[in-house]
Amino acid sequence: MKPSHFSTMTTAKQSQAPLIDDLDDPSLFINRELGWVQFNGRVLEEALDHRHPLLERVKFLSIFANNLDEFFMIRVSGLRRQLASGVLSAPPDGMTPSEQLAAIRKELIPQLAAQMDCWQSDLSKALREANLSVLSYEELKGKQKKLLRRHFKREIFPALTPLAFDPGRPFPHIGNLSMNLAVLVNDPIQGERFARLKVPPAFPRLLKVPSEESADSYESLGLVETSNTFVWIEEVIAANLELLFPGVEVQAAYPFRLTRDADIEIEEDEASDLSVAVERGVEMRRFGSADRLEIHHDMPEWVRNVLAKNLRLAPYQVFTVEGPLGLADLMELTAVDRPDLKFEPFLPATPPAFRGANDLFAVMRQQDVLVYHPYDSFAPVVELVRQAARDPKVLTIKQTLYRVGPDSPIVDALLEARENGRQVSVLVELKARFDEENNLGWARQLEKAGVHVVYGLVGLKTHCKLLLIVRRESDGLRRYVHMATGNYNPVTARMYTDIGFFTCDGDIASDVSELFNVLTGYAHQSEYRKLLVAPTSMQEEITNRIEREIERHQAHGDGYLAFKMNALVDKKIMKALYRASQAGVKIDMQIRGICSLRPGVPGLSENIRVTSIVGRFLEHSRIFYFRNGGDEEMLLGSADLMPRNLNRRVEVLFPVSKRILTLIRDAVLFVHLNDSLQSRLLLEDGTYVRLQPGKDEEGLDSQAWMLDHYAARTEDGIAAPLPYDATRYAPPVHDDQSGH
Repeated sequence: MKPSHFSTMTTAKQSQAPLIDDLDDPSLFINRELGWVQFNGRVLEEALDHRHPLLERVKFLSIFANNLDEFFMIRVSGLRRQLASGVLSAPPDGMTPSEQLAAIRKELIPQLAAQMDCWQSDLSKALREANLSVLSYEELKGKQKKLLRRHFKREIFPALTPLAFDPGRPFPHIGNLSMNLAVLVNDPIQGERFARLKVPPAFPRLLKVPSEESADSYESLGLVETSNTFVWIEEVIAANLELLFPGVEVQAAYPFRLTRDADIEIEEDEASDLSVAVERGVEMRRFGSADRLEIHHDMPEWVRNVLAKNLRLAPYQVFTVEGPLGLADLMELTAVDRPDLKFEPFLPATPPAFRGANDLFAVMRQQDVLVYHPYDSFAPVVELVRQAARDPKVLTIKQTLYRVGPDSPIVDALLEARENGRQVSVLVELKARFDEENNLGWARQLEKAGVHVVYGLVGLKTHCKLLLIVRRESDGLRRYVHMATGNYNPVTARMYTDIGFFTCDGDIASDVSELFNVLTGYAHQSEYRKLLVAPTSMQEEITNRIEREIERHQAHGDGYLAFKMNALVDKKIMKALYRASQAGVKIDMQIRGICSLRPGVPGLSENIRVTSIVGRFLEHSRIFYFRNGGDEEMLLGSADLMPRNLNRRVEVLFPVSKRILTLIRDAVLFVHLNDSLQSRLLLEDGTYVRLQPGKDEEGLDSQAWMLDHYAARTEDGIAAPLPYDATRYAPPVHDDQSGH
């Protein structure tokens, strides 16, 4: 029986079990990598969820596969490097690299089987019923095959290069994530031979197939655009291989796909120009060591052995698949114009304070402004930079850019500012993984326009999201600040939930100004007025606040913490949370991805409840709420509680005013914590179970509620009743309230 949402709410209580003294015991922590595998399993569950529109389920299946590709390219490859180098240090859970690799494969095998069953037994059949088919080549009609052959000859054949493997021709380089065919031919002179044929990535993986009715009007140089039928390109190529191997008998062709180590290492200390070093590292990514080989299940063992031997892969690195490889490419189907098979579109709202405002600076002088994407539009962020670019009173614009996307209105506005004579300084983080080339391009374009570009700090990634505008006004210089939990990217702002904060607060503006001096100059600063900054003090400051809540609870019994983030892995902070739970502090955490803390352990974490939401939007905001005896504090920012964020990145957490704290607490944080339809509960054994509404309860889908109610808020807050019992979050009432 699945747990009811309300029956599992954490209630503050002193542990009845003996307290666990050794908080370093590895059994108290969940392995990070296995926690990630669990998270991706929750993504797969969304593909299996029939409540979602059909193409949205296909998208989730594609995301599951794409996530897994990146996991092997970065995390699994890292474990293999540790294994090869004999690394002795272990994560908090104590698992060795070899133990982790074995456990990962064990967890993945049933997930991969479920993924393929989801596609073949569920989604592909449902798509056919919806008149949107992905067929095998054998299912095509004769005329369709004829037309596809014509298309193959004219469009695909010239781009193909078969590469033989024999004593005179070495084993070819297999590119990362490339789709390939292992072609077996029978040469009349040399006998059975092996060749590799790469499927050119320039072509779509799914080719449109003309229907028999439209075949007569089929245009010779392209496939019918109105077709609702697709076929895998590798099957079309395999069916026409005799054109590539004239004079020999083509016996068979087997698809295979390789994943390589893509975690590039940049010798920053030795680089005279970081941009050149990053560019060289990106180029070397093509030659990373092989990490995973995916093959079709009917590939002969001797062919599998040829591939594994030449790619230097162990048996555990080979995965057999009974169906199409590389299901991440199913994302191509979501481009089909079938709104009936997708989520209903929505229009992001303009925050009440900015509605009808022509001068955003004037609004910010009057009040702080909150935006919560994607329910709020990203347009005010872009408009602020544009107004700064065109305002002759603006002297300076400073900004950090991490992932801005290929077509950035933010960069366009910064370029316009420079053209208009503004002083513009931008930190472009070149080491943002898989965005290195894109960021290099933006950095060089900005430099060419005269923008002062900084590439980042040696040994650190700059992950904080900051915008500072300095403006001359009648009473002197004033600084305007925007900070956020997510990137300056209008595309992800429609898919990720993130919070943005506009303010003229003097202390915050001074902190941001001084932090930019650290980022662009040689300043060394470890203390700030209001900001928590990593890697200098963030970990310590968060730990101190947890300890403060412990002291408060020991004195008054009303300790409460509520955190929302992407990942919790940092051991020091997890131990502090364990101590808080042992003291009786009630702790609610919503962690979308990895959680290495083990909740519900007697004598340790009975007062900790951890949930995870995976839904239409990717939960990305980081919110840290401390009740603090009624003197509430909330911190927002870009940092998850992981060693990389706290020790190896420049991160910022920032406080908000009481008015905005109340809005986020009641209408964002607590709404998500009460989700009973998209939320999963983390159990003591590290597994998750989906919550169910309580008896006679309709249940709450927090993202759906936000779409219905958040955008319609007024200056005074949410007009609709909050979808939970707010009294459950009220502190206990005591005779002595002097501590409040």
